[in-house]
Amino acid sequence: MKNDHKKENFAAQSREQVLAEMQQSHIDVLVIGGGITGAGIALDAAARGMKVALVEMQDFAAGTSSRSTKLVHGGLRYLKQLEIGVVAEVGKERAIVYENGPHVTTPEWMLLPLYKGGTFGKFSTSIGLRVYDFLAGVKRKERRMMLSAADTLAKEPLLKREGLKGGGYYVEYRTDDARLTIEVMKKAVETGALSVNYAKVETLRYGKDNKITGALVKDTISGKSYELKATKIINATGPWVDDIREMDGSKKGKTLRLTKGVHLVFDKSRFPLRQAVYFDTPDGRMVFAIPRAGKTYFGTTDTNYKGNAVNPVMTLEDRTYLLKAVNFMFPELKLAEADVESSWAGLRPLIQQEGKSPSEISRRDEIFVSESGLISIAGGKLTGYRKMAETVVEKVVELLGQEGSQAHFAKSETKTIPMSGGDLGGSSGYEPFVQKKTAEGARYGFTKEESAYLAEHYGSNVDQLFSLSQSTAEWAAAFELPLVLAVQLRYSLEAEMTVKPVDFFIRRTGDLFFRIGYVKQWKEAVIAAMADRLGWSGEQRAAYTAELEEKLTEAVEPLRS
Repeated sequence: MKNDHKKENFAAQSREQVLAEMQQSHIDVLVIGGGITGAGIALDAAARGMKVALVEMQDFAAGTSSRSTKLVHGGLRYLKQLEIGVVAEVGKERAIVYENGPHVTTPEWMLLPLYKGGTFGKFSTSIGLRVYDFLAGVKRKERRMMLSAADTLAKEPLLKREGLKGGGYYVEYRTDDARLTIEVMKKAVETGALSVNYAKVETLRYGKDNKITGALVKDTISGKSYELKATKIINATGPWVDDIREMDGSKKGKTLRLTKGVHLVFDKSRFPLRQAVYFDTPDGRMVFAIPRAGKTYFGTTDTNYKGNAVNPVMTLEDRTYLLKAVNFMFPELKLAEADVESSWAGLRPLIQQEGKSPSEISRRDEIFVSESGLISIAGGKLTGYRKMAETVVEKVVELLGQEGSQAHFAKSETKTIPMSGGDLGGSSGYEPFVQKKTAEGARYGFTKEESAYLAEHYGSNVDQLFSLSQSTAEWAAAFELPLVLAVQLRYSLEAEMTVKPVDFFIRRTGDLFFRIGYVKQWKEAVIAAMADRLGWSGEQRAAYTAELEEKLTEAVEPLRS
């Protein structure tokens, strides 16, 4: 029963109730920012027994956390930059993420082709990958192999043949970054945190000695404002970290440098990649080509960015650069503009390092504590979110101790806390679980393919979706939705705080990136069903429809500078 109440706390219809509860509570920790770092902090702090509130001005994961290369990196690129400590830490963290959420993390063998005159030599790559295996604590069955040119082409026949010397073969982990964020956030809420999207910090509040005491937060859906009081405030806003520091009057010393990364999506019929590939381009950048669910995605660029942080998009230059790079490595395909089915662009909030190109800047994270007591976390990578969160909450405990607090909080437990949907007995339990649930799905009205899809995407929460099938059938029929889509939509409204159609199609399902035709087919029915369930006004429905149409256009049409 306790978990049902927590689940209701994460329903779209409960947002105002949760904000009111935040206003009435004295909060130990207020987290600003609902990306993967903020979600990780909320879970770590709540699991230690702290009263936690989290506010996000957009949707959860709407910034960097839904726009990455969708890999939980082992850190091979950091070895190239001789950041040995980073390689060791992210390798270990990657294993923890996989064990705690095997439904959102998948081992992916990566091919690193080696060419005459390329960045990587055969000997140095062999040594580098061996060091990587050792530092990152790679499992024996996932340790690197070195391949001949013939074996490399057997793995991926589309590769350029000219100058090919061989290849390195090693394991990365592919993830759904937005769903990873949502699952960690759901676990934080289940553990006692209060969390709301579309809630923007308008002003920070201060008490005696100009110490920060809270924030005025505006619900951008209802227009209502809420006064939140908190002992400690954490700024985990990614690309907006400096904006909050500026609000606090503490933007000095180290600052952020935003760089943009763009990815293109192709249908497998045009880019039939068998094997994930990591390679260097003629200008020395490293890019990925990764098969996923009948598509192949490719990226990324790495360019300085000074535009609108809320909505970075693919430009004509980005598309031209990536098409040139993909045709350089896979020359037989002759991919063109018309083959780009979808795209996304994201920002990396890196800590400024003078004289370095975007690709050379360290991905290390850093904590800043201002004179007012605002705690900001900047930099970092998706893979290291859990450790970053632990470090930030340790800083909170340390500061509370220095200030004479008598409260005693437990040590971090997140190494062994499965995220929502991850109660599968670790990674070894995932495949048997999916097989079992695929067989069970028929009795709830789902095909074998639909049942497998739900089990793979929702993990141990799939039973909740199955249990909705009977009571959702009438609603699905009324809006002419397939039952599987209606169940996903209803679950996302009731258990994942989905507020707008873009939340559902981008961050709860990823369909706008990987099934854009499906989005176009079902968007009107989904919008009508959401309007019915959430009681939108005509004005809201028009605005949310226009927003989805804009995202569909941006995914395909580049911005012309």
